[in-house]
Amino acid sequence: MADNTLLTPTSIHWLSADETDFIPASVLDWLVEVDSMTCRFEQHCQHVSVAPFREGFITLEQLGDESKHLPVSGKYWLRESVLYGDNVPWLLGRTLIPEETLTGPDKKLVDVGTVPLGRYLFSGNNLTRDYIQIGQQGDRWARRSLLRLSGKPLLLTEVFLPGSPAYKINKTKGEKEIEGQYGAE
Repeated sequence: MADNTLLTPTSIHWLSADETDFIPASVLDWLVEVDSMTCRFEQHCQHVSVAPFREGFITLEQLGDESKHLPVSGKYWLRESVLYGDNVPWLLGRTLIPEETLTGPDKKLVDVGTVPLGRYLFSGNNLTRDYIQIGQQGDRWARRSLLRLSGKPLLLTEVFLPGSPAYKINKTKGEKEIEGQYGAE
């Protein structure tokens, strides 16, 4: 990942499948969510909003290790944003889309602006997910997914920020919030 990204300064350590046993079940439930994260967040707040940080085309050389997850392309659309729940930052998002994915109705991906990306991606039945890879960035949990929109790839990386409901256990079960190393404040 490039140094001038929303997701720095600490790089993400991507875990192998046998390194995930220590993840609390409540956090893991969020990390393996297959439906829209935007919709899931909406269950925990009154209003979800997005603030784009950076959008534009980048080259293959600027992808770094992310290039092994995407086909070679002349350029890639990069969107980095912060997703908020009731004005609290909950998630950092980084989406990389090969130019070839941006065809037909999917050209709209470069113009979503302050609309959560999940609203667009999950609005039809043409989205599939190849995999979810779990990682850690310091005390924060992250995940990376290779999605296919109408069979065309895009890479989505999400870092859960300390205020995110991903770090809270369902209190209706009478349990406490997770403390310390898992990012709860």
